[in-house]
Amino acid sequence: MSAQAAAALPPAALHAALEASWPAAARHRCGPFTLREGAGGGKRVSAATLDNGSAVDGAAIAHAEAMMRGLGQPPLFMIRAAGAAPGDVGLDAALAARGYEMVDPTLFFAAPVQAIARAPGPMSLFGLWPPLAVQCQLWQEAGIGPARQAVMARTCTPRRAFIARHSNRAAGVAFCAIDTETGIAMLHALEVEPGFRRKGVARDMVQGIAQWAEGAGAAHFGLAVTERNIAARALYAGLGMAEAGRYHYRQLLDPPQESP
Repeated sequence: MSAQAAAALPPAALHAALEASWPAAARHRCGPFTLREGAGGGKRVSAATLDNGSAVDGAAIAHAEAMMRGLGQPPLFMIRAAGAAPGDVGLDAALAARGYEMVDPTLFFAAPVQAIARAPGPMSLFGLWPPLAVQCQLWQEAGIGPARQAVMARTCTPRRAFIARHSNRAAGVAFCAIDTETGIAMLHALEVEPGFRRKGVARDMVQGIAQWAEGAGAAHFGLAVTERNIAARALYAGLGMAEAGRYHYRQLLDPPQESP
């Protein structure tokens, strides 16, 4: 995928696909913000976002902070790149001034699905729903526990839980769901068993999952990966995917409470 092709896919569409394929347990209105109730499912489903075109002030931020604490969540905001949400530039500065720290800078990678789709090499790849117990166990061992697995179960779009088998052993797992509004298939929770890493399993899995997505009607294939994950970024770039957007979070770390 060329840089021009990546730029042609609007970052806002990738954010919409991310939300559709990895949904929060609930969403709440709070002034100019949308708050997400994550139920322990991680930052993506717990972060507040500013509505496009909205102005923000200290009172609105304070109200959102109080409501997030009321939900049992620390104050957390997603800051999208200017191309996806121009108002987030001002919000980012306002949050920094209030002592919020930047955490987890994240990149979108994307490509036309037909550019990625391939038969998954010598291994076997199976897509099904609901996931098998062995898939849930492999995710659990990789740190993707019941709360994040519950995010997959909430998805209402076309979806599959994938398991790869190599040498008659489970080699990897992944989840993919298609946002039918944007036509983007989003890859999540790709994990390769330690004994099968650096053997091309992840590459074959991505290509095979993209093949399923193409057959299910997706036009594009995308994913989000943290900026610090250099190995994964190299994998996706090697497959022909290109950076197509970015975001980060601003998190307010509450001071520790003194013991009574």
